[in-house]
Amino acid sequence: MSSVVNDTKIPNNVDLASDKKLQRALEQWQPSFIDWWLQMGPEGFQKDDVWLRTAVGVDSEGWANFGYVKMPDYRWGIFLADEVKDRKIGFGDEMGKAVWKEVPGEHRNTLRRLIVTQGDTEPASVEQQRLLGLTCPSVYDLRNLFQVNVEEGRHLWAMVYLLHSHFGRDGREEAEALLQRRSGDSDKPRILGAFNEPCTNWLSFFMFTYFTDRDGKYQLLALAESAFDPLSRTTRFMLTEEAHHMFVGETGVGRVIERTAQLMKEAGLSGDVRKLGGIDLPTIQKYINLWYSLSLDLFGGEVSSNAAQFFASGLKGRAHEEKEFAEHTALNQTYKMNVMREGKLAEEEVPLRNAMNEVLRDSYVVDCQRGLNKWNRTLEAAGIADRLTLPSRRFHRHQGQFGEVCFTPDGSLITKDEFAARRGEWLPNEADELFLQSLMTKPVYEPGKMANWLAPPARGIKEKPIDYEYVRYDQA
Repeated sequence: MSSVVNDTKIPNNVDLASDKKLQRALEQWQPSFIDWWLQMGPEGFQKDDVWLRTAVGVDSEGWANFGYVKMPDYRWGIFLADEVKDRKIGFGDEMGKAVWKEVPGEHRNTLRRLIVTQGDTEPASVEQQRLLGLTCPSVYDLRNLFQVNVEEGRHLWAMVYLLHSHFGRDGREEAEALLQRRSGDSDKPRILGAFNEPCTNWLSFFMFTYFTDRDGKYQLLALAESAFDPLSRTTRFMLTEEAHHMFVGETGVGRVIERTAQLMKEAGLSGDVRKLGGIDLPTIQKYINLWYSLSLDLFGGEVSSNAAQFFASGLKGRAHEEKEFAEHTALNQTYKMNVMREGKLAEEEVPLRNAMNEVLRDSYVVDCQRGLNKWNRTLEAAGIADRLTLPSRRFHRHQGQFGEVCFTPDGSLITKDEFAARRGEWLPNEADELFLQSLMTKPVYEPGKMANWLAPPARGIKEKPIDYEYVRYDQA
């Protein structure tokens, strides 16, 4: 088991003290990170005590401490999962060979691009969510927001460590650039489209942490298979923290639906839930459509020579490669998918390696449906006939085969004019945004109290009660 050093400026289990040059470089980057956090982190809460978990190790038990901390003082650190002895490459053309401890020259640029793209998503989500604390529905949810935020900050540290330690001057420059781009900025936007979308209300936050963080899970699972062992070990530990982010999303949306069902029953299943201060099911469906479709784009094109190269070279595998698949070279195999040919849908078989993005997307879709099934059971238990659905993976796409054409949520091909005319039926419009803002104008800072549009959680955090003072917020 690796040794974790916590009584140092940068907590770590990578023996940072043995490489003084690297240590100095990261310590010089640290003030820039704090400046970014103070500028772009949660607005209005930097001086408050927040009851957060902080990583202090990488073992499966007792890897984190819980306690009050001011967010700028959070102990962001560098943690890699323990090394697997004699680990071998598990897929592709290099299968069976020893994994790489250093970056092979021929893969340097590609690996750097993968790491930078992953790293760029972490500060982007903090920037997207920076104002949400000012409209929080409860202190419990406020704390969960901040937990997600600080851990995204730690995940940025994880990628910056790889850039500094394995990519020399290029890596240091990329690390600086990660703090210079801004979510939604027209001049210096974040790399991936979903991370430039506004996240202006708590329904979007819950959808983001359910759908977009779930994409992050599958990207991390694919990188955890990488032949570049430091990347694999880094992402394996990131997955430990990422699980909470998806929990926040799944339970958050679930609590919205639970409260909506309660209000619908109070209204005799026929009243307008909006008039009762709740979020109606059609609006919830629109936000599912939005964040699910944006997150589908993050997997990339359905047919991708880059994905084939990543797999062949051992850079990026399939999620759970060893457990889920019997054959690991993906040679002489095909994948059947829908593609656009002469303006029409057609079914084709493509080489499996070229379909690796779609294979990963398949796993994601199945995982997303699990949450939908759970939310629909809440409606069923309340005697409500309506059901929430995932739209077709062709709906509202901006990447790949369906990026230049339009489809309805059920997957039917339509013209761009038809889509524009009906967009407001399927995706949030200005009226929906204004309605949610009207519900969320007044924050709830009293411990144990909940906004009217949200049911309380089933339990508190780490055996604490729901009405625990998770954030000591000074409203003066």
